[in-house]
Amino acid sequence: TKGAAEELIEICTKIKNNNKDEKFTAELKKQIKVACNKLASEGLRTLGLATKKLNNLPQNEENIENDLTFIGLITMIDPPRPEVYKAIQTCHEAGIRVIMITGDHKLTATAIAKDLGILQNNDIAISGDELNKMSDEQLAKDVNKICVFARVSPEDKLRIIKALKENEEIVAMTGDGVNDSPALKSADIGVAMGKGGTYVAKDAADMILLDDNFKTIESAIFEGRRGFR
Repeated sequence: TKGAAEELIEICTKIKNNNKDEKFTAELKKQIKVACNKLASEGLRTLGLATKKLNNLPQNEENIENDLTFIGLITMIDPPRPEVYKAIQTCHEAGIRVIMITGDHKLTATAIAKDLGILQNNDIAISGDELNKMSDEQLAKDVNKICVFARVSPEDKLRIIKALKENEEIVAMTGDGVNDSPALKSADIGVAMGKGGTYVAKDAADMILLDDNFKTIESAIFEGRRGFR
């Protein structure tokens, strides 16, 4: 099985070392978490991998992910397209605030957002856990300072959109998955990915981005504003 490393290690009781299973002690788990944080702070996406031997599949497969053996980490990098840097800068100059909402680790999201220029000065990055501790009133008060939301759920996205609207913001939301469809419907302008988007996301959206490129959104706003003037 694979998943967020910090979550996965909590359901592992053993660790693979030199092809032997050893006890996964608290100290070893701490070392893995430190390694994950270091990798995430470098902008890398990190997955934990674990395994479990079964003689027969249990009748109730819901509780199968327990007593696992941790076998290692995989890191990936998904670098932004070169043109996105300038597009985000242009959006900021035009008075458009760009917010990152992602399922990535908070440290990964923060590193990427800083590199792109999304996270600046006194801007804030928060995780889904931190968001869940905030009341709707507190979120509406602080949402204009938060530029990165990490490890969020579909329900979190709806709360974020609602908070922005309560601040009289016009909200455009991009998405590609089935779970994004409620947020795409809730936003003032829902933008689905044309290449990688699901049919459900496209059906829920107001617009479809044919090339899945943020630069195209910036160009469309430029043309729209010129046409309006």
